[in-house]
Amino acid sequence: MSTIKEIKGRISSTRSSEKITGAMKMISTAKLRKAENSLRQLKPYREQLRSAIVHLLDSDGDYPSPLTEKRPVQKMAIVVIGSEEGLCGAFNMYLYKALEERIATLRKEYGEKLALDIYPLGKRLTLALAHIDGVAMKNVSYLDAKSDTTVIRNFTDDLISRFLTKEIDAVEVIYPYYKSMAAQPVKIRTLLPVDASKLAGSAKKDETSGPYIYEPSQEKIFNTLLPLFVRIDMQESIYNGRTSEQAARVIAMQSASDNAKKLLEELQLDYNKLRQQGITNELLDIVGGSMQ
Repeated sequence: MSTIKEIKGRISSTRSSEKITGAMKMISTAKLRKAENSLRQLKPYREQLRSAIVHLLDSDGDYPSPLTEKRPVQKMAIVVIGSEEGLCGAFNMYLYKALEERIATLRKEYGEKLALDIYPLGKRLTLALAHIDGVAMKNVSYLDAKSDTTVIRNFTDDLISRFLTKEIDAVEVIYPYYKSMAAQPVKIRTLLPVDASKLAGSAKKDETSGPYIYEPSQEKIFNTLLPLFVRIDMQESIYNGRTSEQAARVIAMQSASDNAKKLLEELQLDYNKLRQQGITNELLDIVGGSMQ
């Protein structure tokens, strides 16, 4: 059984841990608000790009573009967006499982000889994925949670270049979608080839109405907008990952703080019991001595 001194030490260390987790929760909350704001500001730009592409497709049908070319898949690139830091619960584990399941599905669909290039974004996820066999891990250490839009654009352009030169036949992104503070489901987005038919199919009625005069040609505008849309798709995926990471860390730190409070209550109760028992024993000794 623990002594009073040992319990006092545990109470002290638990209180220190509670202060640390509380401070980390406050920091992550501030970072979450900033990440939410960046994600919110990005969505109108993406919607405007999508709307412009929908107008073009609706006006005169389909346009040939190397970014929409579908070909037999022999080699793929998968970008997995994880966390830069730890203490965010099972955040990276869900992404790891989603990647394993996706690899199994792709090999079943395209054959066991399918070559896969994995781009792990995030230090913690990179360490976790180091043990997956049968895939090629690409070094993207230059891209982290603090990278600006220029770095993200260069990374996306490198993937586009590899697709255009037929080094890879498709690109997918596995990322945590920021739905709310308590929900960040893992989603899979096909980055390349771009499925223009899905963009046209997702158009609202008011987006495809009215005549337009295009200058320069519609085909040139389409081929200019499409790479921008691929870039913004990647940027939105990364921003979702950043926001989801902070949300997961806030939840984890809140849970840790709650557990620390419960443990403190239990330790305080044990301490009071031992203290009361010690006082009772001392009183019995005093009473027993006076009777003698």
